[in-house]
Amino acid sequence: MSRYDNLINGQWTAAATYSPNTNPSDLSDVVGDYAQGDAQDVQAAVAAAVAAFPAWSTSGIQARSDALDKIGSEILARKEELGELLAREEGKTRPEAIGEVGRAGQIFKFFAGECLRLSGETVPSVRPGIGVEITREPIGVVGLITPWNFPIAIPAWKIAPALAFGNCVVLKPADLVPGSAWALADIIHRSGIPAGVFNLVMGRGRVIGEALVNHPGVAAISFTGSVGVGRGIAEACVKNGKKVQLEMGGKNPQIVLDDADLNQAVELSAQSGFYSTGQRCTASSRLIVTDKIYPAFIEALQARMAKIKVGDARAAGTDMGPVVSQAQLEQDLSYVEIAKAEGARLAAGGSRVACHTGSGKDGFYMAPTLFVDTEAGMRINREEVFGPVASLIRVKDYDEALAVSNDTPFGLSAGIATTSLKYATHFKRHSQAGMVMVNLPTAGVDYHVPFGGRKGSSYGPREQGRYAQEFYTTVKTAYTLA
Repeated sequence: MSRYDNLINGQWTAAATYSPNTNPSDLSDVVGDYAQGDAQDVQAAVAAAVAAFPAWSTSGIQARSDALDKIGSEILARKEELGELLAREEGKTRPEAIGEVGRAGQIFKFFAGECLRLSGETVPSVRPGIGVEITREPIGVVGLITPWNFPIAIPAWKIAPALAFGNCVVLKPADLVPGSAWALADIIHRSGIPAGVFNLVMGRGRVIGEALVNHPGVAAISFTGSVGVGRGIAEACVKNGKKVQLEMGGKNPQIVLDDADLNQAVELSAQSGFYSTGQRCTASSRLIVTDKIYPAFIEALQARMAKIKVGDARAAGTDMGPVVSQAQLEQDLSYVEIAKAEGARLAAGGSRVACHTGSGKDGFYMAPTLFVDTEAGMRINREEVFGPVASLIRVKDYDEALAVSNDTPFGLSAGIATTSLKYATHFKRHSQAGMVMVNLPTAGVDYHVPFGGRKGSSYGPREQGRYAQEFYTTVKTAYTLA
């Protein structure tokens, strides 16, 4: 079995212990044994990053651009291979995994360009004879804590802007899926970036994440994960004066109005709710449907769900792979029981299933699950399940649909299916979400525009695109007497 070490100060560094990375499609398949770092590894990584920061932060922008472009090029050249690895360790279908890898490569290419587009302002002072310059500078060492559901894209959209703007990085990937992050670290390591600028420390969140958050040498933390952990990180960062950026999930609404194209509404709902096994923070788990279309929508969605093939993520013909882990599967199934107890009617799925390929492989497979006739106050409509579970809420009209869609502690993504320009325009303005989709799935965003939400979904500056500079830089105002 291959062992995979941490990357600290430009060297692959052995850990005291290692943990197996198991394929959720086939529990007999172990991808490899990955390092389980400790607080001392974090200390060494941060020390290396602090030492590398003065030279990297003042290095030429062309060198930074060239390095990021090289990283992006290798990712794109190897997207089939890396997609296979991603599907194997996380359970995302192979086509989706390859698409995610491609996005990671495009992100590095985009920020290679951003290196060359750094800008500032020169303005006159209100005092005669004085000039004012407003510039952006890197903030220092950034700790990046990433989740398991997008094991290469989310690390990419944090690492690339951090490096582009002159920061040094310590990455802590999700313990469930270290393989894609390790492969990305290996590409970065061979790109020509100096030792210490980028470091990888794998291991448990309570060990590595906590050490990063509390280390005085770390200037900022960017975290994507659960609400509970995110809030704890925010408290620690505020206490220690660190900059913090959080993406913490959603309970995203998908409205379907009476005037919607039924086939289109069903397809985008199926894509949003069940693809990637529903394990996306932008997935639609609340389908809010108006009266007249409600019966037809249920029938059509049930028929569409019956065609979803659940199986090995790497097998041809698979539409939905396994849930990522035993713990996640148990959580998903527990919400099925909660929904039943609250009076929701199970219309499809709701149980563990066998692999559709008939291979006999033991994996964490769950049928796409639909509840109907649910109430907005039910736990199934208030709490994030993070699995292939969606529920229908019946409403009388657009006004009630809007009110129900906004009645949530989250505010990441929201969608509406309608042929009415009036309702589409009103929804874009009045939806309390950071991202709004009209006649599109709620899951699926571009890499060159801002990503993030409102309320309990996000905290701090937006991720991705040019808006990433708000987090990864600090503003300096300089005055000069002429």
